[in-house]
Amino acid sequence: MISAYARAGVDIAAGERAVDLMKPHVAQAGRPEVLGGLGGFAGFFDASALKGFDRPVLATSTDGVGTKVAIAQALDRHDTIGYDLVGMLVDDLVAVGAEPWFVTDYIACGSVVPEKIATIVQGIAAACAEAGAALLGGETAEHPGLMAPTEYDVAGATTGVVEAADILGPAKVKPGDVTLALASSGLHSNGYSLVRQVLLRDAGLRLDRRVPELGRTLGEELLTPTRIYAPAVLACLRAAEVHAVAHITGGGLAANLARVIPPGLHVTVDRSTWSPAPIFDLVRRTGRIGQPDIEATLNMGVGMVLVLPPDAVDAAQRAFAAGDVATWVCGHVNATNTDRRVSLRGNYATDVV
Repeated sequence: MISAYARAGVDIAAGERAVDLMKPHVAQAGRPEVLGGLGGFAGFFDASALKGFDRPVLATSTDGVGTKVAIAQALDRHDTIGYDLVGMLVDDLVAVGAEPWFVTDYIACGSVVPEKIATIVQGIAAACAEAGAALLGGETAEHPGLMAPTEYDVAGATTGVVEAADILGPAKVKPGDVTLALASSGLHSNGYSLVRQVLLRDAGLRLDRRVPELGRTLGEELLTPTRIYAPAVLACLRAAEVHAVAHITGGGLAANLARVIPPGLHVTVDRSTWSPAPIFDLVRRTGRIGQPDIEATLNMGVGMVLVLPPDAVDAAQRAFAAGDVATWVCGHVNATNTDRRVSLRGNYATDVV
């Protein structure tokens, strides 16, 4: 007999089936400090395992992946969106010097399809394992009547720890520091409302269309997972002196870098030190978007920026090379009498914008 709740559109049995399917994936994203298993009302993490801290400070971050989920839904491919979620979360934590401990996720959907939900969680768990964080728990909510049966959204939160004296940020940045850019894997998870409007709605491009300058289909390009920098950044922090880290997300390079530059200092970023990937120029040309506008929306090829002393650059770059992350010095910090914290100057290396 079908329950009244099922007739209203909420399938409890499907939710339980989804939990059963995701359990083996979640088990792969663990840490020794995790207590218990999946399925309780809360997850447990044994903080007494902390060693070597004089004043441990907890750090937390919450985020989602925005309208990139619409691309995953259109392509019916759901195994990579978890990397976007985890990347947005853990890389905000390492930007302050914290090591991510654990992640919790939230999936809202119009209808629970157990296999689809399990695939989403499979990606989240794999990304957590790559980031060195445990997937401690989560929630799947069915919202019939509010979301279409094929629609879903994902969000999450993460918690980590950092020694108080090692917290990174504006207070440590000094005149004479340099900025080290870390290459992005593509658009990451920001600006998709603009990208979808320009490429899909206005230009009418199909996701299965092969785009020569991209070397693959448009859908494959747009669904490229966000790069997870956390392990490489933590390795760099152990190997080199770093004063601040900016995670380049919504708002673009200048706005996010400015968040870690204190009053009285200014960073001049030289665009000629790198060449953005072709997807950025495709969006710009197709939408006839001005340079200031696109740079305030997309990461333009830079996923993170470190601010550090010049004599720490070599050690930092060796650490990132070991993690297969491309880096380059992109700017310098100087004293200033203006309120402007960051300026972008020059043309990109191949003049793509």
